[in-house]
Amino acid sequence: MNATSQDGPAWPGAQWPSDWLRATLGFLALRALEGGPSYGYAIIRELERHGLGAMKGGTLYPLLTRYETAGLVVTEWRPGQAGPGRKYFAITEQGRAELDRLRADWTRFTDVSTSYLGARGPGKGNTA
Repeated sequence: MNATSQDGPAWPGAQWPSDWLRATLGFLALRALEGGPSYGYAIIRELERHGLGAMKGGTLYPLLTRYETAGLVVTEWRPGQAGPGRKYFAITEQGRAELDRLRADWTRFTDVSTSYLGARGPGKGNTA
């Protein structure tokens, strides 16, 4: 795997910088819910499966609680098959609209960042 891989960091067992994950976790969690209701551990596994690395429930659950308060997700308790019940989260229409907005903003931000990072030499792209 190399540094430009879409599968995650460049070396096995590596993690993306934690500040990158904190900055993007909100819309990544909404994206994970786009396919239907899910619970926290499954959301974490979904993000890991897509190369975003491991994260802790202690980071995800407060975010989902804030999103519930903001009307971006709704929750439902479902009984467990062989254990305790689980709290499922589902994206709302307001959450879908927010995800669409964040997707567009993120695309613009990454385009600008990539362009700037690709500029070589002193002063290139510098308007100050």
